This record gives sequence, C-alpha cells and structure tokens, in this order.
Amino acid sequence: MQNILVTGGAGFIGGNFVHLMLAESDARIVNLDKLTYAGNLDTLANLEDPDPGQPPRHEFVQGDIGDRELVGRLLAEHHIDAVVNFAAESHVDRSIDGPAAFIETNVLGTFNLLDRTRAYWAELPAERRDDFRFLHVSTDEVYGSLGSTGKFTEATAYAPNSPYSASKAASDHLVRAWHHTYGLPVLTTNCSNNYGPYQFPEKLIPLMISKAMAGQPLPIYGDGGNVRDWLYVEDHCRAIALVLEAGQPGEVYNIGGDSEKTNLEVVDTLCDLLDEALPDSPYRPHRLLKSFVPDRPGHDRRYAIDASKIKAELGWSAREDFASGMRRTIDWYLSHHDWVARVLDGSYRGQRLGLS
Repeated sequence: MQNILVTGGAGFIGGNFVHLMLAESDARIVNLDKLTYAGNLDTLANLEDPDPGQPPRHEFVQGDIGDRELVGRLLAEHHIDAVVNFAAESHVDRSIDGPAAFIETNVLGTFNLLDRTRAYWAELPAERRDDFRFLHVSTDEVYGSLGSTGKFTEATAYAPNSPYSASKAASDHLVRAWHHTYGLPVLTTNCSNNYGPYQFPEKLIPLMISKAMAGQPLPIYGDGGNVRDWLYVEDHCRAIALVLEAGQPGEVYNIGGDSEKTNLEVVDTLCDLLDEALPDSPYRPHRLLKSFVPDRPGHDRRYAIDASKIKAELGWSAREDFASGMRRTIDWYLSHHDWVARVLDGSYRGQRLGLS
C-alpha cells in the first residue's frame, strides 16, 4: 500500500483524483488542502467508509503547502511514498484582478513543498528513496497561444501570457530544477482544459449550466472563437495515476482530450443537451440565452495538446469523447443542485467570471 500526500485534494481535479484512487487502488491518501473558495469538503463527503476494523484510507488535513512545519510533519508521520501536487490558484480572471495570491501559492508554495520533500526524501532508506515520486500537476497554458495549426508538445517552449500561467510556468521550472540539481525523482504533467463533476461554478461549463438552468444570459467572451482542447476530468486523473505508477523520473507528460472546440461550440453543445435533459424548461431553446461580452485582457486564442507521448510510452487513452463527457457532466450537475448551492453560498463575490 502506497502512502500518498495529495495537495489540493478538496478541489476539482484533486478531489476527483482522490475519489479515483480510493476506488481503484489500495493507496492510503493524506489530503492536504487550504480550503480556499474553490476547495470544498462537500467534494469529499461521499467517500466510501473504510472496511470495519481497518484503518482509514483517507485523512483530510486543512493546511497550506507553504507551511513548512506542517508539510514536513505530514511527510514523516505518514511515511509518505509519493506526493501529488494539485494545490494551485488556477483561475485566469482572478489572476488578472489579484496576481499576488498566485505567486504565493503557485510559486512560493511549490518551492516550499519541493524543499520539504527533498529533505524528507534524502533521509529515506535507499530502496524507498528509489521508489519515491513527486508528481506536479500543471497546465497547457504555460506554453502560451497557438496559431490555427499545430499542437503543444513536451518540447514546446514556454511563453505564458497571464499571471496565472506565468506562476505555473515558474513552478514547473522549480520542479525541473529540483530534479536536475538535487536528484529528486519528479514527474510533471501538463493538461488541457478539464471538465466534469465538482468543478467550481465560475469555470465555463458549470457556469453556463447554472446560468442556463436559471434562464440567465450566457456570457461568451469576444466572438466565442477561442479554442480549447477539452479533457474529461476522470480521464485526466487516470492519466496522472498512470504517470505516478510508470512514468520516468524527470520526464514531462502532456495530457489532452483530442477534443478541440471553440467556446461557442461548447456553449451550443451544452444548450442542446440541456434542451434534451430539460424538455419542460421555460428557457428552451437555451441557445437564445447566449450573450457576447467584451473579451478579457490577454486572452489566448487557441490551445491544443499533443498527447502522443503518454499514449505511446504508457498506453494511456481517454475513455470519454466530448459528447459522452458532456452528457455525464450535465447529468451530474442536474442531480447535484445542493452541491452547487452550498459551494456558492457565501463565496461568490462577484469577481469577473471564468469564461475560459
């Protein structure tokens, strides 16, 4: 049984990863999350209880990856075999309005996590040191913006264009440096846009679902032509688990869904699926709710991931295409009104909304 420290495990992708690992592996998870606005214990509320008489396989700890004493204590007390770092400020619009928090968490927090992990790892017995892994979860946004053709590969030069992506690029460089300088066995994954259950309703897809159900305008930045590669979150989590198990230390693995869509195509698909799922809605057809709003500053035009490396070397492939993943996502949000309401209660402060 592996003991894994998951940071940011009450957030969107981290929470889905915790669910997957507890369901499909025998790993024991120590879940460290600061519980900022996007972290929510409701995401973890329906985890299965441990077998009677057996120790719990999931322990939640509220705390900050920048807390050196806490991180060091958790590593030592729980005999951690791997760290998976999801902890990050991740919303581009919030980074434009307030970049300081992104530097604090994504850069300084990652530095602290790396530094404390290196000290812990250096004291492990040789066999445990060889098997130890530090997996850093990053984003395709560090690569900047593509033209109308081409895809990001692991060799693409970094060219971040927002405070968020710049802070993630800095954290990626720190992870690389801790491997090449100190030998820490690190892995980095860079993913495309995720969607699925438990995503905070400021991001494009859950935001549009919530607004469409309420008959509110569906705000779309600019002309709606910005292109993203969409990846269902469970497919992403399976890829992370595979990289953790079989990835080569020091390597980077790009993870994408092979589902390039403009924001307008995403919203149209969502509206059509809601029309099917809610035949009695007074707001049908939901496409009539679309509203175009001024573009945000520095809005990258197109992202696309070349995931051929993880497919060829590790045998990963996505199980969901965009249509099936969207149906699962909409079904989940329609059946989890209470989760959305609790997440938004007291934490939605009117910041500029995330339209991807």
